[in-house]
Amino acid sequence: MAVNRRDNPNRRVVIGSLAFGAATAGAGGFFILPATAQTSSSDVRPAPLQPGQFIWRPDLSPGGPVAIIVSIPKQLVFVYRNGILIGISTCSTGKPGHETPTGVFTILQKFKTHTSSTYHAPMPDTERLTWQGIALHVGGLPGYPSSHGCVHLPHAFADDVFGATEIGTPVIIAGDHTDPVSITDPGPILGITADEEISAKLGNKALNPSSPGAVTAILVSRPDRRIYVLENGVMVAQGDAIIRNSSQPLGSNVFIWQGGNVNGSSWQGMGFHAEVNGAVVPGTNTLERIDGAPNLMNAIRARLRPGTVLVTTDLPATQGTRSGNDFTVMDAPVS
Repeated sequence: MAVNRRDNPNRRVVIGSLAFGAATAGAGGFFILPATAQTSSSDVRPAPLQPGQFIWRPDLSPGGPVAIIVSIPKQLVFVYRNGILIGISTCSTGKPGHETPTGVFTILQKFKTHTSSTYHAPMPDTERLTWQGIALHVGGLPGYPSSHGCVHLPHAFADDVFGATEIGTPVIIAGDHTDPVSITDPGPILGITADEEISAKLGNKALNPSSPGAVTAILVSRPDRRIYVLENGVMVAQGDAIIRNSSQPLGSNVFIWQGGNVNGSSWQGMGFHAEVNGAVVPGTNTLERIDGAPNLMNAIRARLRPGTVLVTTDLPATQGTRSGNDFTVMDAPVS
């Protein structure tokens, strides 16, 4: 059976072996998680999650950057930590006329207790995704899209997610997505030049992060040929992108930096798309095509830490067009 709270690692219910697992959750909401390394395929007992049910297994990946994927067609939320699936839950997104926007967001604000100024209703565990009112929060779960645009979660699951995320955590809301894959980029991040070259060109103009604990997101837009750097959801730097084979799509992808140096980097990558069956698994070649000016690369280098998110898109992402009619690439405060 499906569970409503945290799954016991020793139970042999809804278990099995997998690498990342979201692909096992089909239209029926089936979900499989590994219980122990000794679990065999004969132990698998997949079960559908009913409205309000979820599984939370943080022990599968105790530390590392978190990424959240909301599948609108499946009405499910997947939580990954360090590229490992640690939780899945039923959810309820926007009803007709109040559709939840699709795209890549970062958590802009968090409120353990919150009351909507529009609907005058309590919304515990609010995690704001846009300045227009879209958020993750506790809400009704009838088994179909019923909200006014937000993503409703079970109360206990929302508590767990609230504790696992931070300002800047990426949230992908999509019609389709791929599971995270490990990607090793043999070159320096975004073609970043060696420290000596950057220092020679910048001198004392080097940029430093405004906060040691700040969460950084990097957005690369092929149509704009621009790279945008957001820190805790606020735009802190931008500049020209040098994209090789610029007539070819980069794709809609999210990369989470795991670590590295000027000799190479390790990433977790996933593709997403607004339409069902539109996502494509990303590869190293996407990262290798992107470069930028030394001053912009230095702004990235100064903020780079495990958990830094890099988003590529073939949609415009300027201050005026960052949000489309049905697809928000990245939301940030408007100055």
